[in-house]
Amino acid sequence: MKYVIMCGGIYPWFKEPRWLMKITHESILERTLRLLMAQGIRDIAISGFDRKLYGFGIPVIQPAYNFNLNNEDEFWVDGFVLMHEPVCYLYGDVVYSRAAIWEIVNCETNDIQFFGSSIPLHESYIKRYAEPFGFKVVDTEHFKQAIELTKQYHKEGKFLRHPVSWELWQVIKGTPLNDIRRNYFVINDFTCDVDNYADLKKLREVVKKYDTWG
Repeated sequence: MKYVIMCGGIYPWFKEPRWLMKITHESILERTLRLLMAQGIRDIAISGFDRKLYGFGIPVIQPAYNFNLNNEDEFWVDGFVLMHEPVCYLYGDVVYSRAAIWEIVNCETNDIQFFGSSIPLHESYIKRYAEPFGFKVVDTEHFKQAIELTKQYHKEGKFLRHPVSWELWQVIKGTPLNDIRRNYFVINDFTCDVDNYADLKKLREVVKKYDTWG
């Protein structure tokens, strides 16, 4: 299975790409690469447009375009570079624990599995709400169809907001479109994404305190 770390998107309130931000002695992207390789994963690619991505010694692939959150005519779900082979998509702005990467790598599915945090949240978790961490896709045709259906539903106004991971998962599972955050593989520790600089500061603190696994 190929592992793709998604490092695209335009988020103008950051001075630098989130995946490049330092957590300890390494960037978020370097950390994810290290943890994957520690599990024996070698078939890894990075998706995105930033030229800095070519400095990590990992193949770089490009999605359809560099999604801009402020552009309603673009679709966040187009950030997935669709493949014909089994693939696990991880998010470049998520600070994963070693345990989380182990669980993702060792989770088995013959279709599609979604990973995220869930209430009740771990004491080390920095937010008050759940966040998504990635998709493991074996049935690539199902995943492709779900993305196109998600875009269609958005155009028809069936979502309460611009569809992202949670909405895509409901389309995949065939459950109510706005009844999010259920029926997925739960990872509850400090693993979380970075939405702002306050998140980054908190994650640096919890990683230092709780990251006994590496």
